[in-house]
Amino acid sequence: MTDSRLATLCAEAIFRAAQAYFAGFQACTQRAPHRFLAADWSGAQQDAAARLRLYGESLAAVTAEIRQLLGARLRDRDLWAAMKAVFSSLIARCQEWEIAESFFNSVTRRIFTTVGVDARIEFLDTDFDSPPTPADPVHRRVEGADLPELILAGLAAAGFSAERCAPDLTAGVQEAARRIDAALAPRSAVALELVQSVFYRGKGAYVVGRALTVFGAFVSVAFCLRHGRSGLRLDALLLGDTALGVLFSFTRSHFLVEAVRPHALVGFLHVLLPRKPRSEFYTSIGHHKHGKTEFYRDLVRHLRHSTDRFQRAAGTRGMVMIVFTLPSLDVVFKLIRDQFDYPKDSTRRDVIAKYRLVFEHDRAGRLIDAHEFEQIRIETARFEPGLLEELRTQATHSVRFEGDHVVLQHAYVERRVRPLNLVLAQADPTEARAASEDYGRCILDLAAMNIFTGDLLPKNFGVTRSGRVVFYDYDELCWVTDCNFRDLPEPQTPEQEMAAEPWYTVRDNDIFPEEFPRFLRLTPEQLGWLQAANPGLFEASAWRALQERMRRSEQVEVLPYETDARIPET
Repeated sequence: MTDSRLATLCAEAIFRAAQAYFAGFQACTQRAPHRFLAADWSGAQQDAAARLRLYGESLAAVTAEIRQLLGARLRDRDLWAAMKAVFSSLIARCQEWEIAESFFNSVTRRIFTTVGVDARIEFLDTDFDSPPTPADPVHRRVEGADLPELILAGLAAAGFSAERCAPDLTAGVQEAARRIDAALAPRSAVALELVQSVFYRGKGAYVVGRALTVFGAFVSVAFCLRHGRSGLRLDALLLGDTALGVLFSFTRSHFLVEAVRPHALVGFLHVLLPRKPRSEFYTSIGHHKHGKTEFYRDLVRHLRHSTDRFQRAAGTRGMVMIVFTLPSLDVVFKLIRDQFDYPKDSTRRDVIAKYRLVFEHDRAGRLIDAHEFEQIRIETARFEPGLLEELRTQATHSVRFEGDHVVLQHAYVERRVRPLNLVLAQADPTEARAASEDYGRCILDLAAMNIFTGDLLPKNFGVTRSGRVVFYDYDELCWVTDCNFRDLPEPQTPEQEMAAEPWYTVRDNDIFPEEFPRFLRLTPEQLGWLQAANPGLFEASAWRALQERMRRSEQVEVLPYETDARIPET
């Protein structure tokens, strides 16, 4: 068989696998409207989980096929360069062409475990100067009527006509129109541009877009529909960058949204939220591998055009992870230490499993999503000497040194947030109160998703740009239903009352919520704010009641918007 014929056969095999992946992805996604209308929340969760597994399953199958086709020539880079060229021509008419490029990259990295990126056999940058697919808009424009009528028309076009919804839809739309016009004042909205596809997640359906004035000024909007007492209703209006930023946050699970042309959809979303990286939009719509590709491309460009050096991240030194950052880049890199500080008793494998749990589970807007990278190559000169020595001596399983480069063999990269302990120590009273209150809400929101953080110290939490408290120390995560929440036993003797150590038996999974205040290291004022805003947080009975709800398989959801965004049900 000639080289060109072999390259073509292999490229076609990878293309077929990518197409099969796209078909499976779309099949899971296209069931979302039916799941939502039928309130089939269990089925929606199953679809979301199945879609997460699809990429790895498709990749494993085609990698085995390529190994068999290439045999002894498996690592022939000239042959792979030819395969890449053929593959590029095959995807030129593919609607998901950029996702296909990442899929090809995944196959090559499975075969070669490449250090850095080899542009001959991987799509370091896209092969296309401009998108090869049609430039048709992914949004519809609605105009020529009063704003309430425009909203009703936009919702109807998305599949939520007044006939299908609860009787209070019109009243809800009137309130939404009032809020939009207030946000655009002194001008009024004369048109809506709404994404044609609906974004489904949890028990909500979101119609996303923007409201425009006659002069082109706009405000980003998302209309959230949910099931109410009388049927489908407009439950909330998310208005502006901050609210939509939370909806599309890096702490949220992926949407089920039909994105026939992901590049165009991400482009429109980026217009709505220009401060958010495109990589995060790809992740939000379920294409997390391409989100990782986009992030890596941004990283390479940033390193090429910056001169600052990596340094230890702000906050308390990690007992399990070495955490460092580049001041000019809004992310942190996390490497697993060779040895964990006492009293940590988990293993490297345990930590990796916890990160996998976070990737697969509902993050409730409180767990930071992380990209898992292997073999990132960075010049040694870009690291501060102290950090370099720490990597050299304490992360030998995660790092190796090659000449004048550091190779991060295994790293997690995630958005940088301000450590909560530093915020509480440095903030003014208003910010400190908001952070204290949301600290408790973060713990309870995760608990509602059956996640107990384990280590509740503020140093393990962070505050996002929008002021939300999130959790980022995953090595002690466990299921709430696996914990034994106990009341503190009453001492029976003076000796027991004065004992420095517990005089009662404590098992590994025993949790005593009454003791939380003693370990949180908050000021009395901060503790008061937290407790007043989160009743039950320090009561074992409240935690046991939550466990009972979970054991009854009650579906709990943490809403991705604040109470003031909601529209009251009539």
